[in-house]
Amino acid sequence: MGHSCPIVCERASSMTRVFNFSAGPAALPEPVLRRAAEEMLDWHGSGMSVMEMSHRGKEFISIATDAERLLRELLAIPANYKVLFMQGGAIGENAIVPMNLLRGRTSIDFIDTGEWSKKSIKEAKKYAAVNVAATSAATGYDRVPPRDAWHLDANAAYVHICSNETIGGVEYHFTPDVGSGVPLVADMSSDILSRPVDVSKYGLIYAGAQKNIGPAGLTIVIVRDDLLGHAMPITPSAFDFATVAENESMYNTPPTYAIYIAGLVFQWLKDQGGLATMAERNRAKAALLYDFLDASKFFSSPVQADCRSLMNVPFKLKNEALDGAFLKGAEARGMLQLKGHRSVGGMRASIYNAMPAEGVKALVAYMKDFEQQHG
Repeated sequence: MGHSCPIVCERASSMTRVFNFSAGPAALPEPVLRRAAEEMLDWHGSGMSVMEMSHRGKEFISIATDAERLLRELLAIPANYKVLFMQGGAIGENAIVPMNLLRGRTSIDFIDTGEWSKKSIKEAKKYAAVNVAATSAATGYDRVPPRDAWHLDANAAYVHICSNETIGGVEYHFTPDVGSGVPLVADMSSDILSRPVDVSKYGLIYAGAQKNIGPAGLTIVIVRDDLLGHAMPITPSAFDFATVAENESMYNTPPTYAIYIAGLVFQWLKDQGGLATMAERNRAKAALLYDFLDASKFFSSPVQADCRSLMNVPFKLKNEALDGAFLKGAEARGMLQLKGHRSVGGMRASIYNAMPAEGVKALVAYMKDFEQQHG
């Protein structure tokens, strides 16, 4: 009943597809969208759309089982970790994680690298004392604080990082060692599946789907077995990781169509050669853009070179008065969603797995032309 056949197709010439640089909800691989369109009315001879299926019926159970199998394969998830399909996004997990992982402890260590770290910290303060063990606020969130500057608490319930700051474009290019006694927790919403990850170095990984996995509405949680079963009494049953795990993510109705699309994306990633191949592509795409920014006197990158995100590339024009003209010209060339987040301004190109190299090349070519005209 699964969708194990390869998901491949050429970029269509019969329709207009823009280069969508949105940070999320973000572009999906075109072959995935085509497969979903083909199966919209009748999934594999069932006579039903996936959106119409019971989440407890054999058809959808096979879809969810396939999706989990493929995700485990892609990330080489160890057997002693559960994969949960949940709702609420990363913002929801900012509350759900502490409710599940405090385990009688009273404090949490956070590494503050930008806007998403700050959101996580603010929410966690409702449930525990927060120790900001390191922050890059003083330098405008342009880097990951060096590991030797972190002031961790050995009694903390866990250490929380945001592996990639979607807004500020700061990414961890290492997995921090926080010792064996305190679990490492990571919000990987915007860089999950962009490269191989050693899951065994984390107690828990969570990610909203709408950047590199699938449609908004699905949240992936990967959690080590020994961290289950310790939820605070106030934890809603649907958000108790142990309850969700015991019921194989079917305790309540999960976001079924989003899980289906995620499974198609996982199959597409496998067909591309897996995460090592995606990492090579993503490094090459990012290098095209960063190399141009570093050579330009008109555009600039605000992030320290060794901490630059391969997924979200913020940049600024030397003359901010030209921002509107730049965006208008980009849109005319079929390049959308390049405006930076309102909290930081400027521009941002999100170049997730689904963004082809052609899109980045087109952007760099436009930036060169714009600089020649206005520089």
